Amino acid sequence: MVEAGKEAGSARRVRYGMVGGGSGAFIGDVHRRAIGLDSLATLVAGCFSRDLANTLTTGRSLGVEDGRCYPSFEAMAAAEGSRQDGIDFVVIVTPNALHFPIARTFLEAGINVVCDKPLTLEVAEAEELAALAARKRLLFGVTYTYSGYPAVKQAREMVRRGEIGTLRFVNAEYPQEWLATPAERLGQKQAAWRGDPGQSGKSNCLGDIGSHVENLVSYVTGLEIESLCARLDTFVEGRALDDNATVMLNYRGGAKGLYWSSQIAVGCDNALRIRVFGSEGSVQWSQENPNYLVVSKLGQPTMTLSRGRDAFHPGAQAQSRLPGGHPEGYFEAFANIYRAFIGAVSARIAGEEPESTKYDYPGIETGISGVRFVERAVESSRKGAIWLNY
Repeated sequence: MVEAGKEAGSARRVRYGMVGGGSGAFIGDVHRRAIGLDSLATLVAGCFSRDLANTLTTGRSLGVEDGRCYPSFEAMAAAEGSRQDGIDFVVIVTPNALHFPIARTFLEAGINVVCDKPLTLEVAEAEELAALAARKRLLFGVTYTYSGYPAVKQAREMVRRGEIGTLRFVNAEYPQEWLATPAERLGQKQAAWRGDPGQSGKSNCLGDIGSHVENLVSYVTGLEIESLCARLDTFVEGRALDDNATVMLNYRGGAKGLYWSSQIAVGCDNALRIRVFGSEGSVQWSQENPNYLVVSKLGQPTMTLSRGRDAFHPGAQAQSRLPGGHPEGYFEAFANIYRAFIGAVSARIAGEEPESTKYDYPGIETGISGVRFVERAVESSRKGAIWLNY
């Protein structure tokens, strides 16, 4: 449990625990490796699986003591919340349906939380977590990975500073091909739980990767959705949830948008892309070529800014880790988010109040926005792809 007075003033490594991420899981290992890049926090506890044997095996491979490998997240929260040397934050990397009960349990135990997205299945659940975190004065991060890229932060600064003029139109897409076949029926663990409404929630494709589109656009542009019209498709026979989604949007102030996310787009690996068009220029960024930002301005040649070579605005430049020409990507973007969150946790441990402008990580309000987007888009689609006020 993190309290202002607990070990205040001591220069120690932040301690964290993890729920999920056991043997055979993908994303938990990504989180651990990203946290490890800056060596700012140590993994000391975990409930890595509902199977205690898996949890113990995983914990031993990661150097976690058997006594801090727990049979349930409830036992972990109770024990760690009462220890003098308990964890400072927990990382939740489970299927979506478990996010809410796990996050609530750790907040009630007085422990800061980082949760994978989507934050919860329902807006009411997300808002309950926000109220609980505020009441307990705890920090809450949501790992929307792509806001951690330096070129994305540069695009955001350019838009904020009015360098491309008044925003008119945003086009963003996230196509993949990995569910073009019924992988969930062929033993693919990641596909199986994502296709199960009991674990994934009311949406698969839109909730899984379409939520990244919504977050990326919101982060870069600051635009607020006024209304939307969504169509969620299920192309693979027998699949319970969507594997393709298209959303049209109106933003406050008059700008328009079009989002597309797909898991049945043959030929696409992980092709997240955003294009923002203003009255005086545009910016374009692609996750598969993440170190470059394409900038066009009226009456000028189109230019490509290179991370590490070309000067970015200070806030974006500070997130660049390697010289130009050395690729930075997924792990580094994750690490940038964790560096900011752990910095805020460290400030709290030292008895300071972390400034939101200093620590740039997706917070719980960002998580709520993502859940609301999925909820409204699913409702629009179910009602015949009608326009709904946001």
